[in-house]
Amino acid sequence: MEKRQIEEYTGLGAEEIGERIEEARRELGERLVILGHHYQRDDVIRHADLTGDSFRLADLASRRPEAEYLVFCGVHFMAESADVLSAPHQQVILPDLAAGCSMADMAQLDQVETAWEQLRDLGITDLLPVTYMNSAADIKAFCGRHGGIVCTSSNALPLYKWAFSRSERLFFFPDEHLGRNTGIQFGIPLDQMVVWDPRLELGGNSPEALRQARIILWKGFCSVHGRFLPRHVAERRAEYPGINILVHPECRYEVVSQADYVGSTEYIIRKLDEAPAGSAWAVGTELNLVNRLANQHTDKLVTLLAPDLCMCATMFRIAPENLLWSLENLVAGHVVNRIIVDAETADWARIALDRMLSIQ
Repeated sequence: MEKRQIEEYTGLGAEEIGERIEEARRELGERLVILGHHYQRDDVIRHADLTGDSFRLADLASRRPEAEYLVFCGVHFMAESADVLSAPHQQVILPDLAAGCSMADMAQLDQVETAWEQLRDLGITDLLPVTYMNSAADIKAFCGRHGGIVCTSSNALPLYKWAFSRSERLFFFPDEHLGRNTGIQFGIPLDQMVVWDPRLELGGNSPEALRQARIILWKGFCSVHGRFLPRHVAERRAEYPGINILVHPECRYEVVSQADYVGSTEYIIRKLDEAPAGSAWAVGTELNLVNRLANQHTDKLVTLLAPDLCMCATMFRIAPENLLWSLENLVAGHVVNRIIVDAETADWARIALDRMLSIQ
């Protein structure tokens, strides 16, 4: 059958798109698994077979060997991780290649390698790299090659314990906020952490400051979580006396330090599931997820920590039209937007991921 072009789907009604997506799912059967990240828009996530955060989805997909096609409704680094963890016969598809992650893009491999060499030239060799799951496959592979590890927002603290048992210092990228917040939780004071800005000589630090640091944090951040500010906490507390402030650890330290509860996306979901009826919650994470949780928990007040903030714009690029286009091409025998991580990169990235899995 002829390959379908994305332009053919412009102007289709929402009802028709939804019906055709479900028809394609039925036709593909067990050959297909649709993965939907928690931050995905509702009109896409309703078609997902599995939902979760980035690592959970990649891990769950790897446990579905009967699936030939893994359609990842998320962003590029997530699809890469799914390809790294999937079986050789499985093909990972990203419905829109423009769905990237600004945080992951803030740490490019050549920048990290340059920083690594500059640190070694200063005599800083007792250094272990730790990358957040929200990073490109080649960054994960860098950690694999240099004895490092991958972490998620839910397991960063135990992985710090593992890493510090092997090295005096950590080089954490690409999210400085998660790295800093976990460091504080681990007991490292702020004055023993420095930020490496790849645009500046020695990351903007003196040699002495780098030698004295316990944690070197890459200057990167989430474009959604980084926008929550301490004033948002104060405003919500004034508006709803007694409200619980629940935030993601990608938020700034100044926000996290004022919150009542801090945890990963899965933690946030679980916390609200377990919260008593009548309780009030201001949640510092992505808009689509907060709105979904508010609709699921009508017996309690669930509101966004900052009402003027928006959804993850890059995640929003995955629209029902993109999903339908990719599925109908699969039905027609055409694999579109396949994400392939080269073998060497995948091998080293898997080593870093396997280190993480071995200590969970």
